[in-house]
Amino acid sequence: MPHSSTSSPVAIQAGVRATYAAFIATGFAFASWASEIPQVRDRLELSSAQLGLVLLAIAAGSVISLPLAGPVVARIGSRRTVQLMALVDAVALVVVGLGYLGGVVPVVVGLFLFGFGQGAWDVAMNVQGAVVERRLGRAIMPRFHAGFSIGTVGGALSGAALVGLGVGVTVHLVVVGVLVAAVVPFVVRGFVADADEPVPGDGPAPERRSALAAWREPRTLLVGLFVLAFAFAEGTGNDWTSVALIDGYGTSRVVGILGFATFLAAMTAGRWFGPELLDRYGRVAVCRVMAAASGLGLLLFVFGGHPALAFAGAVLWGAGLSLGFPVGMSAGADDPAHAASRVSVIASIGYLAFLGGPPLIGFLGEHIGVLHALTAVAVLLALAVAIAGTVRPLPSDDRR
Repeated sequence: MPHSSTSSPVAIQAGVRATYAAFIATGFAFASWASEIPQVRDRLELSSAQLGLVLLAIAAGSVISLPLAGPVVARIGSRRTVQLMALVDAVALVVVGLGYLGGVVPVVVGLFLFGFGQGAWDVAMNVQGAVVERRLGRAIMPRFHAGFSIGTVGGALSGAALVGLGVGVTVHLVVVGVLVAAVVPFVVRGFVADADEPVPGDGPAPERRSALAAWREPRTLLVGLFVLAFAFAEGTGNDWTSVALIDGYGTSRVVGILGFATFLAAMTAGRWFGPELLDRYGRVAVCRVMAAASGLGLLLFVFGGHPALAFAGAVLWGAGLSLGFPVGMSAGADDPAHAASRVSVIASIGYLAFLGGPPLIGFLGEHIGVLHALTAVAVLLALAVAIAGTVRPLPSDDRR
């Protein structure tokens, strides 16, 4: 009876708290790094195109780890996977914090490790979120992703405060790395057993076969493309909002980081209140409307002509894209028997946005400016509107 001890209401609530902690922690770690992007760029004297290539290291690490994450989670469980990847991310932040004093190469190495840890951590915590969601019997996945956004807001605001106080990049990232290593392995001990966790006496081979099969499932691939569109919009906002405000609107560094925090706060609010909309109107209708709203907000951010309007656009941009990624994860986990493999495939496709996004925006930014380069995001948001029907919940007889 491998799951009997984890099916009680007390154990499930402990799983909910631990899952929130995992999402918050990874968001805080990511935004702590992202809030230092302008400072690292200036220290290393990088052009927009060069910065895009440096940021590509995170995506490269993630894209390598994501396809491996499904079989790894199936073999050792989501809890151990998060614990291990938290240590990888902690080391990576220390490497970036110390390495940027020496040049570009150690930063690229650190960011690659950071992306590798973030990618597998992301799959594992989403698998755990899907397990908890099923056992609760109600939608909660967007709120777990709101936890990620809460972590990013905290990381961005603390980063803005530290920049304002003159605290250096090295101190900031090393301290965050130590906190991640010390706290995360402890707080995720409350994870419940995964639906796909191996039962004693059973081997991991069935999950490995399903992981390969998931790459041949049309619905899984389309959900991955849907997630890619939202991931591109989200990743572009994470990487370039502060730089676009600083370069495109002539704001100070602190104002640029506060614009980034505003974008994240709007995304957080959308994820927190989104489950009610999903329960009332369904995944497809809500995602279509919100993708369109995000595109309008992006255009206001780019063409508003004044920082106040850009901030308003950032609110609509962030809120509108808030549900795409978590809904895609829930769609991938509709069938508990194949949740780990399908979430791994969907996340792998989605993270291609982080692989191509930074250099694309950086390249366009060299020619038309970072601010106007952001209009490329609107194309993928339009694609998300067109294919939103793919996230419709699976009928019970199709869960195989």
